[in-house]
Amino acid sequence: MTFVTDSILSWVTFLPLAGALLILLFARKDNVARLIAIGVAIADFILSLHLWFHFDNSNAADQFTELVPWLANGKINYSMGLDGISLLLVMLTPFLGPLVILSTWSAIKQRVPECMAFLLFLQSAMIGTFLARDMLLFYMFWEAMLIPMYFIIGIWGGERRIYAAVKLFIYTMAGSLLMLVAILYMYSQAGTMSLDGFMSLNLPAEQQVWLFLAFTVAFAIKVPLFPFHTWLPDAHVEAPTAGSVILAGILLKMGTYGMLRFSIPLFPSAAIEIGPWFAVLAVIGIIYGALVAMVQKDVKKLVAYSSVSHLGFVVLGLFSLTAAGVAGGVYQMLAHGLSTGALFLLVGVIYERRHTRLISDFGGLAHQMPVYASIFLFVTLASIGLPGLCGFAGEFMVLFGSFSSTLLPHAKLMVIFSSTGVILGAIYMLWMYQRVFLGKLANEANQSLQDMSLREIIVLLPILIFIIVLGVLPGPFLEKIEPSIDRLLAPVLELRQETPAEHHITTPHTNELHDSQTEMEIH
Repeated sequence: MTFVTDSILSWVTFLPLAGALLILLFARKDNVARLIAIGVAIADFILSLHLWFHFDNSNAADQFTELVPWLANGKINYSMGLDGISLLLVMLTPFLGPLVILSTWSAIKQRVPECMAFLLFLQSAMIGTFLARDMLLFYMFWEAMLIPMYFIIGIWGGERRIYAAVKLFIYTMAGSLLMLVAILYMYSQAGTMSLDGFMSLNLPAEQQVWLFLAFTVAFAIKVPLFPFHTWLPDAHVEAPTAGSVILAGILLKMGTYGMLRFSIPLFPSAAIEIGPWFAVLAVIGIIYGALVAMVQKDVKKLVAYSSVSHLGFVVLGLFSLTAAGVAGGVYQMLAHGLSTGALFLLVGVIYERRHTRLISDFGGLAHQMPVYASIFLFVTLASIGLPGLCGFAGEFMVLFGSFSSTLLPHAKLMVIFSSTGVILGAIYMLWMYQRVFLGKLANEANQSLQDMSLREIIVLLPILIFIIVLGVLPGPFLEKIEPSIDRLLAPVLELRQETPAEHHITTPHTNELHDSQTEMEIH
């Protein structure tokens, strides 16, 4: 099996794409397409386990690297690598893949082979984005994600699916073009598309500002960070359940991943100067997303706006520029992918039965669907950050790291405001649960609903298990990302230690740079 293990990253990346081509060429029957898709997705997850069990936690450098000369006499290469941060997000992608495909079994009834092919194509593009270490290769994977997601929303979405798909495409493309211009400029300076070559550039502070903005605005649109978020509710509401799960579970993490992988280490001076402004937008997004979610009448739209709030915590943690804050942000990416992905799956369960998502159309569902109500309550508690479930550890570490940050002005005040998002999150989620599941079963249309089927429980069971695992045992996951976080933050901390007076953002405690290992011991 050395021919697989020697190029394991390529196998994990392109196996779903091979499955997509197989379906399009040979599988014209719906059930055959579904079986091939689920088989390929499970095989991809099994292959990805090799990465988890053979990953060296003590090694901060990229592992399982692959490098093949590609274009421009070796200046542009097929370069792939995996560090601890990429590992968690890569593992999340094939973990959710089979569950998403299984969730479409009764929901997608038209053009099934094409839907299965697009889901597998999307999985390949997402994994490749996390693994690419050549900037042109990264950009190609980044843009490739748009193609299947556009068709998934545009073909199998709701009534306003074309509007939502086009809006997603325009927003993302606008940001991507900014990033492409920055990449081409840096290529002209470095003479290579290698990420390491970009890292070695010693750019003037003024250039760093513009390049940082070009990259970070593109990533902020993808997150989406306030005020770039307006495409998200439309995309979520109109997307089929499978599309919403992928969008919330993985696709939005591309933005926060890009901030950590590229914006901060490539432009450390600009990250110190301008990063706090993005942290301010994150705090606004935390509160704004929660308040808007509170007044939603559509359950799916409520969950969509909750993502704006939850991912605000991630961005705040990243731009705290502390090891604990960044680790909390990465952990929150993983936790949000599980809890919010599960919420969208659960919303899809009731939508298939009632073809409505309006809160006012329900009430008292716990009497008719006790299993469904119990699972929904469990995931709701995880989403609002109940200790012992996945949502707590990440948010706590973000707030802890941001509170102690010496690079955020008024850090303590920002944390106080951010903490209100936790309270508001509990309010809008529990209030929604009360209106949907408690009280009398007054609506006659709900009195004949069937509880969850075995297939629907099987889809959610792995997610429920890992919601508990991440809440109780964060250590094994944090151990894998600690060295990588230290490596990515090193340029910022080194610059801050050497030239604190050159930056406008100062605090009375400039020299209180917390040791990374000490901060990470909170797990």
